[in-house]
Amino acid sequence: MTSFDTLLPRPVRVTPTGGTLVLDEPPSPVISSDSSLPAEGFRLTISPAGVEVAASDPAGFFYARQTLRQLLGPWAFRAVDLHSGPYALPCGVIEDWPRYSWRGCLLDVARHFMPKAAVLRFLDLMAVHRLNVLHFHLTDDQGWRIEVPAFPRLTTVGAWRAGSWVGRPPDGTPGHDGRPHGGYYTVDDLREIVAYAAERHITVVPEIDVPGHSQAAIAAYPWLGVTGQPLEVLTRWGINDNILAVNDLTVDFYRQVLTHVVSVFPSQVICIGGDEVPTTQWTTDPASSAYAASRGLSQVDDLRGWFLGQLVTHLESLGRRAMAWDDAGPLPPNTVIGAWLSTPAGHDLVLCPEEHVYLDHRQSDHPDEPIPVGYLRTLEDMYAYEPIESPRVLGAQAQVWTEHLDNPRRVDYAAFPRLAAFAEVVWSQKNRDYEEFESRLTRHHLPRLDALGVEYRPLTGPHPWQTRPGVPGRVRHL
Repeated sequence: MTSFDTLLPRPVRVTPTGGTLVLDEPPSPVISSDSSLPAEGFRLTISPAGVEVAASDPAGFFYARQTLRQLLGPWAFRAVDLHSGPYALPCGVIEDWPRYSWRGCLLDVARHFMPKAAVLRFLDLMAVHRLNVLHFHLTDDQGWRIEVPAFPRLTTVGAWRAGSWVGRPPDGTPGHDGRPHGGYYTVDDLREIVAYAAERHITVVPEIDVPGHSQAAIAAYPWLGVTGQPLEVLTRWGINDNILAVNDLTVDFYRQVLTHVVSVFPSQVICIGGDEVPTTQWTTDPASSAYAASRGLSQVDDLRGWFLGQLVTHLESLGRRAMAWDDAGPLPPNTVIGAWLSTPAGHDLVLCPEEHVYLDHRQSDHPDEPIPVGYLRTLEDMYAYEPIESPRVLGAQAQVWTEHLDNPRRVDYAAFPRLAAFAEVVWSQKNRDYEEFESRLTRHHLPRLDALGVEYRPLTGPHPWQTRPGVPGRVRHL
């Protein structure tokens, strides 16, 4: 029989009352509103009389249903219901609510495009783990993924590249793999993604990365670049010297782009990047120096903060709030900061430290680790991450960068089950116990991921190109 120790994330309070509710049909809870419960929280009561759910908002009712789904067993996560009654549930009361209001995951579709169906599936997996923000990284040097009707070359040119760098520097090939890569989301695609996410109480926060990480846009419209010379969409990874020219034309261009982004994404927060901006081109460009001087800037490097400030102000005029990465430099105080390197004072923060929550980083030091980039972060390391406590901390966010994750199967392998550990960190309270978590994960949650078709990294056993134990015929060719 399923018991309450199967639940993930771990609930705030469980009061077993003894006994079992047995039904011939799947349970249909009686629902009621309770304003005393915290936002997104719920109370799930299972008794011989039936199932009752109380919550203060729709998200709470949704998460209660996810918990009930877990109690029913792994079969409840299959795409096709192969189970027939009776349905048994342990009797008791579960009271639960999240630790943070921002429980996010960044999905980078700029480096490697993911088809719409794969994005929708990823949203399903986020919902299972009660993650409620998809940070959708849509543009970078290696690809532009959002249709902007006013600027069609952003997708007819900027969405496609000649190939991709194989391996990791300095061990990567001298050139790219020779396989063209690309794709983009139409406005209708994006509206479907946003609507699908909203049904699962997930907010989609789009990112348009400027003024660095912009070579795909420059390839589409060379006048956006400092040199004005034609460029190709970048085929390698890493920091890139080709950045946007800062002038009236560029500011107006990105104001139009962001106005379009706001028309598609209802999120209160819109990310404008601002990270990793080498200023070499600006310092050697007379036009950039002259423009900086015309704006009263003491040095040309200040163009980054000035440019980002223009976009922050534009988003505020549209009723939205900007987000940028912490290395973007000084920004207006209302800007949300994605804290990946530091935690600057004076801003609301979303914690996403590279050394803790980057899911593209390697999971072991084994010589057969697929493309072992970044910090070593095991499942236990992920579970041990403890976000700093501050009234300005909105929450935390795991990151799935896809330079080395070129398809949804690789994303599965990199993200899971570490994303399950992260989900418990940002939902459940402190005083967590890893051994207890691993027991719940192994005995109960991995079977749910199996039912969902998630090709996660096994905790032990074969390496990824071998068949997973207990799942005949499932082979990962990474």
